[in-house]
Amino acid sequence: MKWFKKIIYVFLALLGLIFLFGLVLAFWPATHRVTNEGITRQEAATLRQQYESPHQLFTASDGETLFLRVWNPDSIEPRKRDIAVLIFHGFTAYSGPYDMAGIPFSEGGYTTFGLDYRGHGLSGGNRGDSPGKKRWIGDLTDAIKYLRSQGYARIVVLGHSLGVAAAMCTADSVPQEISGLVLLSGAYESRPGINKPIPLFQQVRILASALFRPAYQSVEYYREGMHMTADSLFTYHYTPRFFTMLDVKKLRLPEDLNIPVLVGVGDRDELFSVEKVQEFYDLIPGNKKQLIVMKNTTHAEIPRESWEKIVQWLDQTYLD
Repeated sequence: MKWFKKIIYVFLALLGLIFLFGLVLAFWPATHRVTNEGITRQEAATLRQQYESPHQLFTASDGETLFLRVWNPDSIEPRKRDIAVLIFHGFTAYSGPYDMAGIPFSEGGYTTFGLDYRGHGLSGGNRGDSPGKKRWIGDLTDAIKYLRSQGYARIVVLGHSLGVAAAMCTADSVPQEISGLVLLSGAYESRPGINKPIPLFQQVRILASALFRPAYQSVEYYREGMHMTADSLFTYHYTPRFFTMLDVKKLRLPEDLNIPVLVGVGDRDELFSVEKVQEFYDLIPGNKKQLIVMKNTTHAEIPRESWEKIVQWLDQTYLD
């Protein structure tokens, strides 16, 4: 029996060492290539209280405050009065940069909203974080329900980049609550070489952080050639649970989805090729879909002409 006790002691000692090693790695100071550290949760709350441009706040089903930026038309045709466009933003971003969409949409007569995800922009929540996929989707559907409660019977969800995944999750969760999808700059596969392998030490450190500090921003969103900004409302540092909550390649729209879908990609998109977006488009069910290739457009820089084409699509789809 002595040898058995020795084995148990050795095993427990190894577990203790592994635990201590993981704890050390979890609190190991991270080196960042992106110098923009963003803002704290408290700073977001202060900026939200001070924000004076058109916006609305609503309470998510778990009590968190979420922020909706608003672009109001100068005047609204009666036929467009019950239509709302809801924008879901991409990784690192928030609703602010989507002035590029909100302004031409509102000038086209469409009331447009931009959601800041939980932990992003002026919404509440731990920065760069979500408690999990279920909660994230809950926030998205809460935004839909809120807009419907404000009298918008027809809601068109526009997702850009990560927002494409958000829009697909929403359509899968509450398909009866939305009237259309616009999916821009997204596909199941990126261009070769875009996603560089994470060094082993960094992988282990992120794993340790996921175990011991799941709400800590230990993952940096960075890729070579990425446009970075000094705007402190951008989020470049994420928690492991946010960064890993979605398996994008498994996302699918419901087979019985019967709403118009517009898919768009830039001819100069550095993340997704037109061919891969075409493959994504081909998997979308139904016959109410359309694919457009936007000229002179990169992944995140979409010129006004492309947004105006989307306004034309909205007019043709919902008014004609």
